[in-house]
Amino acid sequence: MKTKLLGIFLILTQIGFAQEKIITKSGIIIFEASVPSFEEVKAKNESVSCVLNTKTGEIASLALMKGFRFKIALMEEHFNENYVESDTYPKATFKGKIENFDYSKIDQNSEEYNVKGTMEIHGKSKEISIIAKIKKTSNGLEFLSNFDLNADDFNIKIPSVVSKKVSKKVNVDLNFNLK
Repeated sequence: MKTKLLGIFLILTQIGFAQEKIITKSGIIIFEASVPSFEEVKAKNESVSCVLNTKTGEIASLALMKGFRFKIALMEEHFNENYVESDTYPKATFKGKIENFDYSKIDQNSEEYNVKGTMEIHGKSKEISIIAKIKKTSNGLEFLSNFDLNADDFNIKIPSVVSKKVSKKVNVDLNFNLK
């Protein structure tokens, strides 16, 4: 009898802890570093991982640099070899916390939250603060954000030959559906 109760308790404990974290492995990041009058410099990664601790508001995300797809294969090759050096720096990460996050108060109405943390790209870390729109959906929790990063902050060099065609200011769009 004690063994059965212990087994049930362990199962319920595991279920309780499992519900503290929601995740996605199919998050989307789109970035754009286009300059007007020149060819679009835009890429999309649809296999970004993100985990959110619903009790603490801690959030972490990981994107593999080789997961970004461009319309032009040569751009993708230059991005991986010359700009972010994907073989040396294969991933971008973010670790942070959603301020004043209370999972029990999230509903179907999108609310804005301040998210602070550390972004690491190209082996360089930078403290950032972004605004995220968060709401509950029928499939879980939707996390959307749009913000700018500066290539110089992450020691990403833009060769002078293309410096007029590629912006150092990079617009980043996040779309995560966490379950």
